[in-house]
Amino acid sequence: MNSPAKTAPPTSSSQETNPIGAPRPGIRPGDPSRRAGPDTVRVPPRTTRRAAAPRLRALDGLRLIAALMVAAYHYGGRDGEISQAWGTSSKQQFPTLHEWFAYGCLGVQIFFVISGFVICLSGWGRPLRSFFISRASRLLPAYWAAVILVTVVFALPTVAYKAVSPSDALVNLTMLQQPLGVDRVLGVCWTLWAEVRFYVLFALCVVLPGVTRRRVIMFCACWTLAAVIARSANEPLLDAVLMPEYAPFFIGGIGLYLVHRDRRDMYAWGIVMVSWLIGQHYAVQELWHAPGPDAFSSRTSYGIVLVVTLGFVAVAAIALGWLNRIDWSWLTVAGALTYPFYLVHEHLGWVSVDVLHQGLGLSSGATLGLTLLGMLVLAWALHRGVEVRLGPALKRSLERSRG
Repeated sequence: MNSPAKTAPPTSSSQETNPIGAPRPGIRPGDPSRRAGPDTVRVPPRTTRRAAAPRLRALDGLRLIAALMVAAYHYGGRDGEISQAWGTSSKQQFPTLHEWFAYGCLGVQIFFVISGFVICLSGWGRPLRSFFISRASRLLPAYWAAVILVTVVFALPTVAYKAVSPSDALVNLTMLQQPLGVDRVLGVCWTLWAEVRFYVLFALCVVLPGVTRRRVIMFCACWTLAAVIARSANEPLLDAVLMPEYAPFFIGGIGLYLVHRDRRDMYAWGIVMVSWLIGQHYAVQELWHAPGPDAFSSRTSYGIVLVVTLGFVAVAAIALGWLNRIDWSWLTVAGALTYPFYLVHEHLGWVSVDVLHQGLGLSSGATLGLTLLGMLVLAWALHRGVEVRLGPALKRSLERSRG
């Protein structure tokens, strides 16, 4: 949920001299290349950095679409606490749209594909410490702010939703509440736990030894095979580490980044195709259920496969440069809002829906629109007030500390 490519280090030619005539590294004293006659034209040293790759703004837009898909699912595509907020089942609030909203949960799988792409991009050529610092400074400030904000709001006497205990709220600040079996402050934090495990696997297996195309390909192949074995072994520890049901989406995103680097890379295309084939299977297995009177929605297997496929195709189109014309500057802002919006929209959305629909009597459509708008405004405030201020400060602090 993530950062653009970093500028490459400056390059220098072994045949150049610096401004005071000292030899460049790699040129021996007495080398004929250093002798300058009266007709010799001296080439000035190269001091410019290689231009950074342009930001993929279409990827920012796709992240926002995925976040809005998840929000639509949470507000109108499921039952549970949101039905308490509406006063009735959200199926009754959106008799037709709820069938479409039910597919919004697949926005998570699209997020994972995007994450695989972005993490491979941002980890390429970066040492392990720098990779860790970039991830921590990107994820933690907004996450801490969201945990504190939701905890405070749910502790208000006028809010009729269960708040977690103070002890559990403190554990939530570590991002480790999921494996510890602690009540979650943020309903969506289970996806962050999957992201963290992906970061650790990628960091240890690829970033630590040094990112190369061959190493990335071997990582994708080994993770795919290990995840399949873990699924068949039915071993909880292996499932927790290798995440068989989500691995294909992360791996598919990595493969698409390799395609972005070289569209003729058949190994990369093979990684993408195998990941899509396995990923759609897991998505159908996890999210399809037989239609019936007690079922909230009736997602079809064809619909699930279609949404997963469209997610892969969208990231592939970005990787191939087909969407480079989508270069609107506002998409960068939209991409920056995606992460804080994703963190706060579910639980605070319940409160907003309750106030607007049951408290003020607004229609379902108006309540949905105003709730989405309110969560985006809140996300902007968190981005400007927390991420922009605390993210760089945390990064500087970690860079100064010895690791």
